[in-house]
Amino acid sequence: MSETPVLTADRGAVRVVTVNRPDKLNALNAATLDALLAAFEAAAADPAVRCVVLTGAGPKAFVAGADIAEMNGLSAVQGRDFSLRGQKLMRRVEKMPKPVIGMINGFALGGGLELAMGCHLRIAADTAKVGQPEINLGLIPGFGGTQRLLRLAGRAATLELCLVGAPIDAARARELGIVNRVVPAADLEAETMKLAEQIANAAPLALRGVLDCINVGGECGIEEGLEYETAQFGLMFATQDMREGTTAFLERRKPHFSGQ
Repeated sequence: MSETPVLTADRGAVRVVTVNRPDKLNALNAATLDALLAAFEAAAADPAVRCVVLTGAGPKAFVAGADIAEMNGLSAVQGRDFSLRGQKLMRRVEKMPKPVIGMINGFALGGGLELAMGCHLRIAADTAKVGQPEINLGLIPGFGGTQRLLRLAGRAATLELCLVGAPIDAARARELGIVNRVVPAADLEAETMKLAEQIANAAPLALRGVLDCINVGGECGIEEGLEYETAQFGLMFATQDMREGTTAFLERRKPHFSGQ
């Protein structure tokens, strides 16, 4: 096992978080879940970070799943605790105040797909494969897979992926809405960073407002969601970034957002 299960590196205002267990296809054990949670907490708190890219080390896998060797010895209570540990991480990613892009460079299976689905956007290499194969282990998804997949791909696709357990290729994942974009594997990093840098140049408070509205709207009725959107829209008028953005538009120049 690599000494450091998670690596971070800053490229301008973009923080790249890498699951660093290539010898285990970046499988998620308890230590890796904890390290990822710490990495995302740090990114959320750092004002210099405006966008996060999440990926896996090595050429084969984003994250090939949870660590089966570690799970094999767990009791029912320990299994429940492991599920809660994973769900805490996925929820932290999903609730990040800054956009998170999953750069799916290879297998995203089981806990790996669940981690990818916690990201706000997903770009996959055309060679990537995704799936929820837990049924083949006598298990069910435990890190939110049944719920997030249902919301992304719908009931029929979720039932097929979870009941059959067979992976699908990136093109099919794109058709189902599981990933946003599919690009040639050789272009994955460049295309992902291009998108991340574009997002990082946007107004940080507006980015957070969009994320908050969509998170709230996905979990409530339409009237409550509209009310929340209106409140967030009004708050934008109290920001310097809104004045800068509208003034720059009127002056036909590029805006320079400060996050205030």
